[in-house]
Amino acid sequence: MDPPQPGSPRGGTVYLVGAGPGDPGLITLRGAELLQSADLILYDNLTSADVLALARPDAERLYVGKKRAKHTYTQGEINDLMIKAARTGRSVVRLKGGDPYVFGRGGEEARAMADSGVPFEVVPGVTSALGVAAYAGMPLTHRDHTRVVTMLTGHDIDSIDWKLMAGRQTLVVFMGLMSFKAIARRLIDAGLDRATPSAAVRWVTRGDQQVVPGTLGDLPAKVAAMGLKPPALVVIGEIVRLRERIDWFAKLPLRGQSVVVTRAASQSRPFCEQLRRLGANVIAIPTIEFEEPLDWGPADAAIGNLSDYAFVVFTSVNGVDRFLARLDASEHDLRDLPSRICAIGPATENRLQQLHLRVDVLPEEFVAESLVEALEALEMNGSRVLLPRAQDARELLPAKLAELGATVDVVPVYRTVLPESSRELAREAWRADRAPDWVTVTSSSTVRNLAELVPIDDLRRSKLASIGPVTSGTARELGLRVLAEASPFTTDGLAKALCAAVQSAFASDA
Repeated sequence: MDPPQPGSPRGGTVYLVGAGPGDPGLITLRGAELLQSADLILYDNLTSADVLALARPDAERLYVGKKRAKHTYTQGEINDLMIKAARTGRSVVRLKGGDPYVFGRGGEEARAMADSGVPFEVVPGVTSALGVAAYAGMPLTHRDHTRVVTMLTGHDIDSIDWKLMAGRQTLVVFMGLMSFKAIARRLIDAGLDRATPSAAVRWVTRGDQQVVPGTLGDLPAKVAAMGLKPPALVVIGEIVRLRERIDWFAKLPLRGQSVVVTRAASQSRPFCEQLRRLGANVIAIPTIEFEEPLDWGPADAAIGNLSDYAFVVFTSVNGVDRFLARLDASEHDLRDLPSRICAIGPATENRLQQLHLRVDVLPEEFVAESLVEALEALEMNGSRVLLPRAQDARELLPAKLAELGATVDVVPVYRTVLPESSRELAREAWRADRAPDWVTVTSSSTVRNLAELVPIDDLRRSKLASIGPVTSGTARELGLRVLAEASPFTTDGLAKALCAAVQSAFASDA
């Protein structure tokens, strides 16, 4: 067996990794690297599903979270799980919200590993105190307001010297929401002015982050009135006043909007990340996944006779990847492709260019109708056209090409199916007391499959944003209203259309 490379994960080692405060973009590069190679991941209640998605697919995941009144495992049992797994040669990531050493029991776990002789490494994370400072506009230090920051836990408040705390300039209270009324009373009794600016922040750095501002005296009542629940931090001090001027996160165009992304899990991450950077609370519910066609025979026959084709038309990145993978597994290669390559959409074009293939025809609009218009200028009569695509797709393109005199061979190279694992995700998103603000749909398949997951009446409680007219038409056939449509017909265009629709609604409400 080759020795591990410097800096790479080692079997038989425990890694105490800070997952950050919630936004999956805030985990460190080292943390993400370890997730991609870990054998076992033990994760907490506050660990984002998007962070867990960074792990390699076959890694074992075990939830060991602890809430205030419910512990799935005791701390001793968690320590034993790590020690036993490491001793069998496994690479173990203990994934913790925020930073392992800031109210995360990382110190206890590190000592348990050291006492047991198990190799370990600690990977810092962005603690939620830093997250709230950046994402809620409350810098923990400021020359004009504070030079001292104190972080404390709301557990076991009888053990804290509140007179000492009342003399500090900025306080950040972890795990103190449920006991904050008592904490505020003790701070006031210890001499801290009840008018001191204060704020409670829930789900720090996430798209559904909530901020409840107030003063030390009235914040407990405001928190109770709003029904705010953990997890949340409370910040106390003059720096809270800065929030109104420098809270950049609150000004993002999709701030406060919950947005469902229905793209396949293998393709959705860039779009999800784009929406998060616009302030959205993203809910990934894949309504399609890709599988092999029922019969590879037509594709194999086409590959064996590539010299017969004058054109090959790719309508999606999936079509490119799956056809060329099949080509690569054959006796042929890219040099045998037809001399003229046509593509629909910039993503398809980019994928072909990455493979050093030149695209000869790219329509102005990214739909089949526009491609037909572009091909009309070419001599298609008598030409043979290869069309690798999904098993079930619109018949418009091959029919129109046939009208131009072409002979079209439609070759299925993949098929779309409904992921059964998404049923529970959909049930969780559409509850009796809530529904997502928006649903984005990027193909007719995503719309139809979504309608199988969620009753139409429930879907009507959310607004629909579509990638283009074909997808919009399918939605309307199902009785759904489309309130935003992309132009151009890309995910970038969809994000822009969504922002415009949200801002228009805000303007109307104002």
